Amino acid sequence: MGVKRHWLKTQLKKLPLGVVVMARVIVIGAGLGGLPAAYELRHILPRKHQIILISNQPKFTFVPSLPWVGLGLKSLDRIQLDLAKIVPQHGIEFIHAAVTAINPKSRQIRMSEQTLDYDYAVIATGPELALDALPGLGPEGGYTQSVCNPHHAVLAGIAWEKFLEDPGPVVVGAAPGASCFGPAYEFALLIHHVLKQKGWRNCSPTSKRSQIPITFITSEPYAGHLGIGGMANSRWLIRKFMADREIELMENTAISHFEPDAVYLADGRRIPAKFAMVLPPFRGPRFLREAPGLTDAKGFIPVLPTYRHPDFESIYAVGVITQLKPVEQTPIPTGAPKVGLMSEEMALAVAHNIALELGVISGCQNKPTLQAICFADFGDTGALFLADPLLPDETGHRHRALTYKGIWISWMKAGFEKYFLTKMRLGWTIPWFERWVFRAIGLPLVEPIIPSPELIQVKG
Repeated sequence: MGVKRHWLKTQLKKLPLGVVVMARVIVIGAGLGGLPAAYELRHILPRKHQIILISNQPKFTFVPSLPWVGLGLKSLDRIQLDLAKIVPQHGIEFIHAAVTAINPKSRQIRMSEQTLDYDYAVIATGPELALDALPGLGPEGGYTQSVCNPHHAVLAGIAWEKFLEDPGPVVVGAAPGASCFGPAYEFALLIHHVLKQKGWRNCSPTSKRSQIPITFITSEPYAGHLGIGGMANSRWLIRKFMADREIELMENTAISHFEPDAVYLADGRRIPAKFAMVLPPFRGPRFLREAPGLTDAKGFIPVLPTYRHPDFESIYAVGVITQLKPVEQTPIPTGAPKVGLMSEEMALAVAHNIALELGVISGCQNKPTLQAICFADFGDTGALFLADPLLPDETGHRHRALTYKGIWISWMKAGFEKYFLTKMRLGWTIPWFERWVFRAIGLPLVEPIIPSPELIQVKG
């Protein structure tokens, strides 16, 4: 079957534009990148083309809301959707299974009970948590919590309720090699807000809040670096948020290991911790790392501007699993984040480019603009970060970099959660009115790749 599909693909390239051959497109992963990618593919490709969505999770989770779950501010079921119920309604086949292997050469995906051939595979698995990066890291077999996946967020919520019965020092932060710092800042500032609501106020040395010191430890060169070299006044904004809440800030600090009651730093210092939430480094899932030539050393997939793999023309990638090199070398390793909007941009571009290759549409290939908007809720206020694009150029500049603060941003995040879940129920990626809003504020999301005159001349 794999040989037959390879032959079809070869013949497809020889056909004139507009002649369509049925293709099977498999999307691996049903998160913030994978589910929108499947929906956009279904929207743009005729029904004669088969779209299959494979996920090792039975439910879609709105991951940006997991810090709320980790502090008992929201139940997990409120931010999840049953994939088996919603996905088939939109003409997409759903398979709840874990992928165990992928062979880009034979174009096959293997699961425990079946093997599927494909014409295109869109990899949107999200990351694997590298909990073995530091001794004692992680809630299972370690001494720290995380809010990087639904299961861990629930465990964090249980640990938090137990902590409140007998409180003590708190540590929040990011391990060396981490690439997503926003949830850590959000979690630390939400902790202060929750404690304040419960009566632990930082008013005097004899207050209850003084019994629960909060320390924030980050591998970033400075707070607000965010793995992207900072933006606008993010450095000073984060520092002010921390200072106003009497949260001790430890920047450019490497953690070495964890014990049940303490966090140990690389320089030998010991930070007491009765509750610790530390974000781990990310890497690609094992089945990707084991596919020869598919990923880099950490399991991330290298991509061209079209988000196709440079060596395997049948492979595209979307979301956190894509390779994105840091903007600069930092004293302690830090990665560059891929936020939710960027994943949607990648999904739009990938679906367009696959449709173009199949002859469904005509025109130029697209690439995501990698513009990013992030909402963060801090309880009594919030922060919005806009980076256009996410990473600055060689001179350290962007087209735009804006930060805002205010309680209205917390309301916006809560509203956006409901809007995004509604989109996923209805089978939308980015509907026309949302695209119109982005264009109106100068965020086009994707842009055409214009071939150079030299390339056009050679093809001609």
